[in-house]
Order: sequence, then structure tokens, then C-alpha cells
Amino acid sequence: MNTNNQSIFNKKILLPAVVESLFKCNPYKMYKNPVMFCVLLVTILCTLILFNNILHNVATTFDSACVIWLWFTILFANFSESIAEGKSKAQAETLKSTKQELIAHKIINETTLETSKVNAEELKVGDLIFVKKGDLIACDGDVVEGCASIDESTITGESEPVIKSSGSDNCAVTAGTLVLSDEIIVKITKNPGENFIDKMIALVEGSSRLKSPNEISLNILLSGLTLIFIVAIIAIFGMSRYYNSSLSIIMLVALFVTLIPTTIAGLLSAIGISGMDRLLKHNVIALSGKAIEAAGSADILLLDKTGTITVGNRYATQFIPLKGNSIDELVQVSYLCSFKDETSEGRSIVSLAQNNFSITDEIIPTDKMSFIEFSAFTRISGIDYLDQKLRKGAVNAIIEEHKKNNNDFDESELQSIVENIASDGGTPLAVMKNNNILGVIVLKDQIKPGIKEKFLTLKKWGLKQ
Repeated sequence: MNTNNQSIFNKKILLPAVVESLFKCNPYKMYKNPVMFCVLLVTILCTLILFNNILHNVATTFDSACVIWLWFTILFANFSESIAEGKSKAQAETLKSTKQELIAHKIINETTLETSKVNAEELKVGDLIFVKKGDLIACDGDVVEGCASIDESTITGESEPVIKSSGSDNCAVTAGTLVLSDEIIVKITKNPGENFIDKMIALVEGSSRLKSPNEISLNILLSGLTLIFIVAIIAIFGMSRYYNSSLSIIMLVALFVTLIPTTIAGLLSAIGISGMDRLLKHNVIALSGKAIEAAGSADILLLDKTGTITVGNRYATQFIPLKGNSIDELVQVSYLCSFKDETSEGRSIVSLAQNNFSITDEIIPTDKMSFIEFSAFTRISGIDYLDQKLRKGAVNAIIEEHKKNNNDFDESELQSIVENIASDGGTPLAVMKNNNILGVIVLKDQIKPGIKEKFLTLKKWGLKQ
């Protein structure tokens, strides 16, 4: 659900920003920014004076240039703010397009399980949808039949798939998540406009420009300076009349706009909105400009294990055999169980076996071979060929499978290895051959490139971890 990569030179952002900058010239909208409101008033005054001078053939090039620059100043300030707002709107449009792409297989006959393809927006509370391996879940709901492994990394950042099954406490599924195994029937629990993606869109579109205390203080300061320079310009006008000197209104206005902090006032809103947009590029939603300043004042950073500082997919890093088993046999069985596994974990096991143990495709059996796909019910995958049964999967599931035919298994060594892996932040996968547990594959979530450098930068800023 990527919402990045919206360039400001995109015509979908530029053209609406040009139009919006004209509408923002409405005095009702500009009065909230006292400095730019003053600029707008004097610009309108100068424009009327210029038209009057043109009618009486007394207009000068200087007068025309001043009026043009005054309007350019206002429009540029409005345009910069419109560009920043347009970026946020583009993020919301990206999320909306993602939602529109969600297709559901709605069950129209519960007896025969006959389905019909519908758009996610057509689903209502109580509808049943059929979701199979490789499908995106179209709407928030509960699993009412079946069990499946769900990839929720796009929503939670957690790399490890979650098992969702009917009748359990963990049966709720979220729109936009991916089914990795098996088939389930989901009962819709949210009407259109109420599911997770809709809430994300509402958060992005509802991000407001709440002013922070520092920004309010700065506005007061800028307004005070503006009042001071108004008095100064009036004094200059009075002095010029006293000494019988001729200073045109347009010239005085040009001096006034030059003196007051127009640039700061004109770009203040754009800076705040741009800060919110920059956070959104890093998947952080700031609900207001005030939140950005609060984030800048933070001195302690709390991070979870996955998604934030890690890639989001687990990779095999080590093979650990149990006593009495050779590491070569463990690697070979792990490779055979994974060479048809298209998940990132399966590919990483194959890659580790090939790169570190010189395993080649020559060991792959060709006669009477059948691949056992991972199932959320068994939490095991593997292959069968000839009289060999090779399996890999969750440690508890492998132990249960082992105990079906061998009740005297001593779990102490295996559990000790599993605890050590877990304490180190890894995830263990047990490997079994013909009901004999060979050992464990260690899976770890890789740290994102450049994280170390970013932490060093945070430390220089005084941020504690």
C-alpha cells in the first residue's frame, strides 16, 4: 500500500494548485494570515489606482511593475501552499485507487458456494466472501469457515504471517492483507467507508493545519512587525506631504511590502503542510502541524522489532542440527523441503544451502515426488518421494507430528535451542525426516540498509534509544 513517489512536477498536482492559488485570494480565506491579508488589501488598492491612472493616461512603468510583483507575491505564496496540499491529496488518491482495485468473490449461494466477482465497495455487513491463496482480502471481516495464513505486513509491519481461523479469538481479518495459504470464508463486518483503508484515507485527508505554540508566537510577532511598519509608512507619507515631496501610493505600498516579513508569512503554511507530507512518505501520519513540532521535541525513540527498522521478510541464517544428526543431512533435507517453496523464507533457505554448503539441483529427486504446500491447519510443508517423508514447519507442529509415531521423544534439547533462538530475536523452523527430527533452521528479519547510520545521526541530535 505504498503512498510515495508523487512528484510536485506531476500535472495532476500542478494544474489544480494553479487554480487553487486563485481561489485562495478570497479575503475570507486570507484573513487568518494577517501579514498576507494586509498584502492582499494594499495590492487591491494599488490595482484600482493603476486602473485609474491608465484611464487618465498617467500610468507609469514603475506602477505597473509594482502591481504585477504584488500579485505575484500573493499568488506564489498561495501556490506553494496549494502544492503542499496537493501532495497530501495525491496520497489520499493513491489509497483510494488501491481500494478500488480490491475485488471480492461474493458467495451468492451458501449451499453450493457459488460465487460472483464484485467490487469491494459493493460489499455490506453480513455478506460472505470466498478468499483463496494469493488473494487480497477485500474488506474487514471475520473468518467463519476455514483457516489460513495471512500476511499483514502491509498493515502492521510484522513480517511473520498470522494464522486466522474460524471460531478462535484471532479470526478478524483486515482489508488489503494477503492470504498465503489455504482457503477461507469471511463474513463482512464493515460497511463501505468504514474499513481500515477508508480510515487511512480519512486520516490523510483530515490532516489539519493546527498551529503549534511556536507558530502562534511567530504569527503574533509578524503581525506586530506589520503594525509597526504600517505606522512607519504613514509617518513617511506625512513627512513627504510636510516637505511638499511627491510620493505615490503605489511606491509607498511597494516599500511597505518590502519591509514587512512577507516571505516568512507567505510560506509558513506551506512549510507545515510539507512537513506533514514528508512524514507521510515514511508511513507516518501526522494529524496536524502541531504534531510535527511535538515530534521534533522528542528525546527518546521507542521502536518495535519488525517493520520499522527491518526489511519485513524473514530470511534463513543458520542450520542447527540436534545431537546425533549431521548438519549435511539437515541442510539437504531443508533444501529439498524448500526448493518449491515460493515464499521469501523458502527461497532464503535454498539460497543459504546453495551458497554456504554447495548444495546443487542434482540432489532433487524426480521420481514419484509430491510437494506438500504449507497449510495453516498443519503449519507444515515438505515433500514425499519414494519412501522418504521430508517436512519442515513450526516447532510445536513438528513435535506433534513426531509424537504420533514416536512417544518417547526427549524435547529438552530442541526446546533449549528454540529458546536461545527466540531470545536472540529469531524464529525457529523444525526439520524432520521420516519421523526423525533432524534440527532447526534459524530465521531472522534483516535490518534495513542504512539503519546504523540513521541511529548515529539520531544520537548526534541528542535522541536516546
